[in-house]
Amino acid sequence: MQAYRDFLSQYVSINAVEWQLIRSRLSSKYLKAGEIIHYEGDAFDELLFLTSGIIRAYTLNEKGKDFTWNIYFNDKDASMVNMYVVDYASFLERTPSRFSFEVLHDAEVIVTTYDDLQFLYGMGKKWQYLGRKMAELAYAHVHYALLSHQTLSAKERYLQFAKSTPYLLDKVPQYHIASYLGITPQSLSRIKKEFDDSQM
Repeated sequence: MQAYRDFLSQYVSINAVEWQLIRSRLSSKYLKAGEIIHYEGDAFDELLFLTSGIIRAYTLNEKGKDFTWNIYFNDKDASMVNMYVVDYASFLERTPSRFSFEVLHDAEVIVTTYDDLQFLYGMGKKWQYLGRKMAELAYAHVHYALLSHQTLSAKERYLQFAKSTPYLLDKVPQYHIASYLGITPQSLSRIKKEFDDSQM
């Protein structure tokens, strides 16, 4: 739990009394690699803070093809949105999710329910600011991800990914990375080979 307190403290100050109150409403879950922890069509009713492991969100098209929407992890290269495992639209609007979530590496998460989040907001403006900040950062992440998919070449998207999230390159199956980048696994292999050759 201390890791979560440290994370939140980057955005707001938390005294001992406040933390004890928040802590009383949190719980931990341990998840095994291969688990599907949420299915498309179900409402996402928990906000999961990832303290270890890797989880991905994905969707299937009408032909059953798998598309990776996001990859969640927590290390020095992770941003806020890489650490919160959630379908924000489903969670906030209480609507069916468009994504399923799969554990790629054994993971531990700290759980906040929708009701617990509303309780937190009710504690005062500081916590409402925290919620707004999280929403702003999540929006910015989606904005720039969509922009890069629309404006960057496949090679540029890979180089951006390799620079911003090197932690994932050897930990996530290449076909998931290719899907996340919007390219075929064959294209990803060719781009990686060109990049590796250029570094020699």
